Amino acid sequence: MNKIVYLDAAASFLKSGSVIEAEVEFLRNRYANAGRGVCARAGAVDDMVRDVRGIVADFINADKSQVVFTSNATDGLNRVANLIMRKFGMNSNITVAVSDLEHHSARLPWESLAESNMIGQVLCCDLDENFNIKIDSVPCADVLVVTAMSNVMGVAQDVSGIVAAAREKNPNVIVVVDATQYVVHCDIDVRKWNADFVVFSGHKIGADTGIGVLYIRDSQLYAPDKFGGGMVARVGNDGKIILQPAPEKWEAGTLPLTQICGLGVAVNELRKSRPNLNLIKYMYDELQKMARIKILTARDAAILSFVVDGMHPLDVGAMLGANNICVRVGNMCASWIHRALNIDGSIRVSVGPWNTMSDAEEFISVMKKIVK
Repeated sequence: MNKIVYLDAAASFLKSGSVIEAEVEFLRNRYANAGRGVCARAGAVDDMVRDVRGIVADFINADKSQVVFTSNATDGLNRVANLIMRKFGMNSNITVAVSDLEHHSARLPWESLAESNMIGQVLCCDLDENFNIKIDSVPCADVLVVTAMSNVMGVAQDVSGIVAAAREKNPNVIVVVDATQYVVHCDIDVRKWNADFVVFSGHKIGADTGIGVLYIRDSQLYAPDKFGGGMVARVGNDGKIILQPAPEKWEAGTLPLTQICGLGVAVNELRKSRPNLNLIKYMYDELQKMARIKILTARDAAILSFVVDGMHPLDVGAMLGANNICVRVGNMCASWIHRALNIDGSIRVSVGPWNTMSDAEEFISVMKKIVK
């Protein structure tokens, strides 16, 4: 079988042997439900969940009580929209600021609410000539959604500066940060960001699918959006429900325990080994020599996005795939930035810790044949 050159880490990280082995070992030898038993095995699972929560909290500079496990970033972003709407009340005349860098998951919940007249309006932050958010033009809003790194442009945004500018105009603005692409390449400090909510997915950093992280700065300000087992401390004689403190109040039902086990391993591995972005620079330099190729990203970006003159991105992707090279093509679930670029779609190359220079050279070799 020919070797597959996997250059699609930004879509989903490959899983290391350590992550796979940790999950298999958990399923074979240590599985039990969490928060629902008093035997030693159930207690060990409780300890595992608590330990991984601590690993994630340390990873983003948060308290354990602020780390909530979700199914993925999309789940987290939709839940945040629900939490905020429950706080303000439906049909509130609130203003939400977004940008054209947003992934569909970050922006569509608010666009949908605006179309249904459940919020006032959605404003868009201006982008500069390099398609980065212009800090001095961040609008006054009740809610600000910030994508820390676009999955098309691959440049880390100045989240702290953007948030500071927004809070100058409205000290009570609620800040939501989508860190799904950012977390792979840069350290997260939720305290420095001064954000109210931060989300990312486990599968983007080498954990399994079905696990995500939602940081909630102040749980006291919001009422739960999901209800079920595990979140209730007790029911009083008057029938009033007394909830567990955070984070349990946010985690109704059985947690994705196997995926949580793998998440702790993935986070620890990522801290030791980030993707080698010198490979991106090499491929950038080589693609720049090909006349038909227009590169959309900067040389020092975390990903490489481009188009080929006279060819549809799907055709380029199909030809690369026929040569056992995996890349992402299309609009990357980021329609707005493609509209700003005046294109329908693009080809995206991204790398993980497993990629080598020979992978990059093989990609360039095939691209030369495609555009000749």
